[in-house]
Amino acid sequence: MNTTQPGRLERFAEACIRRRAYVTGIFLLVTALMLVAALRVEVRTVFDDLLPRSHPYIQVHEQYKHAFGGSNVVSLVLEAEQGDIFNTAFLNKVKTVTSALQRVDGANQFQIVSLASRKLKDIRGSTEAIDSSPLMWPDVPQDAAGLNALKQAVLNNPLVYGAYVSKDLRAALVTVDFYEGSADYNKIFPQVQAIADAARGDGVRVRVTGEPILYGWVSHFLPETLHIFVLTVGCLVLLLFIVARTWRGTLLPLLAGLSSAIWALGAARLLGYNLDPLVIVIAFLITARAISHSVQLVSRFDEELAAGADTPRAAARASMLQLFKPGMLGVVADAGCMVVVVLTPIPLMHKVSIIGTIWVMTIALSACVMTPVLLSWVRDPRGHAHRLDLGPALDRILGVCVRSATSHWRYAVLAGAVAVFAVSAWYATRIQVGDAQPGSPILWPDSTYNQDAAAINRQFQGADRLYAVFAGHQPNAVKSPEVLASMAGMQRYMAAQPEIGGSSSIADVIPMVRRVLNENNPRYQELGGTAQENGELMYMFVSGSDPGDMARFTDAQARNASVTFYFRDHQGDSIRTAMARLKEYVDAHPLAQGTYQLAGGLVGVLAAVNEVILAGQIESIALALLVLVLCCAVAYRSVTAGIFFMVPVILSNTITFSYMAWKGIGMNLSTLPVAALGIGLGVDYAFYIVDGIKEKIAEGKDLRMATVASLLGAGRGVVVTALTLTTSVVLWCASSLRFQADMGVLMAIWLFVSALSALFIMPAMVLVFRPAFIVKRAGAGSAAGERDIAMHPVPEA
Repeated sequence: MNTTQPGRLERFAEACIRRRAYVTGIFLLVTALMLVAALRVEVRTVFDDLLPRSHPYIQVHEQYKHAFGGSNVVSLVLEAEQGDIFNTAFLNKVKTVTSALQRVDGANQFQIVSLASRKLKDIRGSTEAIDSSPLMWPDVPQDAAGLNALKQAVLNNPLVYGAYVSKDLRAALVTVDFYEGSADYNKIFPQVQAIADAARGDGVRVRVTGEPILYGWVSHFLPETLHIFVLTVGCLVLLLFIVARTWRGTLLPLLAGLSSAIWALGAARLLGYNLDPLVIVIAFLITARAISHSVQLVSRFDEELAAGADTPRAAARASMLQLFKPGMLGVVADAGCMVVVVLTPIPLMHKVSIIGTIWVMTIALSACVMTPVLLSWVRDPRGHAHRLDLGPALDRILGVCVRSATSHWRYAVLAGAVAVFAVSAWYATRIQVGDAQPGSPILWPDSTYNQDAAAINRQFQGADRLYAVFAGHQPNAVKSPEVLASMAGMQRYMAAQPEIGGSSSIADVIPMVRRVLNENNPRYQELGGTAQENGELMYMFVSGSDPGDMARFTDAQARNASVTFYFRDHQGDSIRTAMARLKEYVDAHPLAQGTYQLAGGLVGVLAAVNEVILAGQIESIALALLVLVLCCAVAYRSVTAGIFFMVPVILSNTITFSYMAWKGIGMNLSTLPVAALGIGLGVDYAFYIVDGIKEKIAEGKDLRMATVASLLGAGRGVVVTALTLTTSVVLWCASSLRFQADMGVLMAIWLFVSALSALFIMPAMVLVFRPAFIVKRAGAGSAAGERDIAMHPVPEA
């Protein structure tokens, strides 16, 4: 045992072991209290948490969402399996669905639009008058003549044909918007699904999409997620039990992970935070860190016993004393990398950052303190729980590590690491900000939701909306011919983008009214020549409609108006292209009557989120690396140490990011906190290896022999942790949520690459570059080291 540790740390370790009953009792009491709070944590998605409220797009969205539509639009499509939709039975189902949506919790009654609503009008008129009446309200046509008349009215109405009735006349669209402040996805999802299920059958297929439905599916799969979580933990228990061969090596790491989770979830409840189902993967990731630290302590405990420690108490004290510094350094580094996420101006990221930081910090107590305290109570430290011994296999793995570090192969290892870094760093630049593929990346491409979304986007203009708002300087500004021409021009300009399936604005309504007023002569389907004429045409349309019918186009004072675009996907590139084109058009077409404000709707919200992530991604990664450098520099009193430990971090992250780019996993709200925590995740193993080398040097060993001893000691804990955790997280690939499966693979990659870096690259770097913060206390020289190696032969590979 090293006797040169600081006095305060020695006294702390001795006090914890000597007063272990009090320490354990207080820990269990607080854990029980936190468990009571943890059991009351709500597991749900809050849409407001996803919005970066300081972003200009979100401010526009919040200001106009009640008039022009929010981002919680749900689209239901009723599709006839044979023939067209113009039969009484099918249209009755459209009417039933439309009426039923009015009773769904949080539905905006004024934003329910379908053939059976009062919003879609049949405009008729002559030179003296104009009549605007609902297409199919309040009753469904009962005879062939009525059905044919409805069909002709739909075909002659560009605001309906293609928008709410498909071009092939085989599908009808029903849309409903939900108030964002009161939208409870856990209530909306089952109610809308029940409506859709009731409408299915009798030759009618129903498809449903929208953010409330998407996150409803996430909640729907929550029981499965919990089952996978339990199965993963069970697999982890089994693997630890097989490898460790002791109950202490199995149960104490799990107790460390479980108690950390209880403390963190209890803190979340006390702070009033909910648990988003999508961050459960992050929960497992942090729990894995607790398990990793605890495994290192158990392994060190076994080493102390093998080295001749008198009692379990002495071995536990020595383990705590020797590993407290690297353990705490790993905890502080992880917490520091997690806390930088709070700089992302999104409430969900704030919550994830705060709770994640608390969660990581609890590892200092649950693993670094409580594991050695509980180890001090072990009664039969040299017994084994089963006869299967994987020790020789682990020795062969460590033998490969030792031989690669102590032979000329270490230069090949470093050269290979440089080559892998260069290739992975280059490919990682292809990672996309935002969604990288059509449909939702949260679910699998063949999921019901993504299949429905693809069908709706194929049959109609697009399920996702973006709107630009013309904000006039004074009332009636919208009536100006220049303003209306500008809006129409914007629609034509944006139509060139393939991802935009259509658009609508008041500039579409006025020409249609003018044509009807002139006996349906196509020559008159154009905007009025003066503001007064446009005002009269708008008045004629409004006078024959119901209150609120014009609200989705312009306000009552004709001061503000929307131009709405319908997107067939919300991939990051599609959104960025659209926003760039919109800004380009606005800059090129200034208006004296007002200005355009961007942007509302779901696509506007996603554009804001993507811009925030794009602006903060490099900043967050840079700050996380800076935190890591500072932690290492302070701990080892050397700036070189900070740079030294960046190597495994950067390598593990470039490889992971290149995998994300290869598999089309975008950097979005779901993956950002995982990526930030991955900065710290890539360095924990290296701390234990390097600190083990320093410890052996302090005992008088040569650098080369110290490296061998560290690999055979701390390296065993790294191998055990990496194998058990990597194997366990692969079970997430069975999840019905693609996001969780992808994050499971990413965690496995991070853990595996981090372990390889600690076992191969770090020892090679130590022996090649001989950094001063490690070797400054080296002993007599290499000759002693060679004799030491001869006395302690390396395990055969």
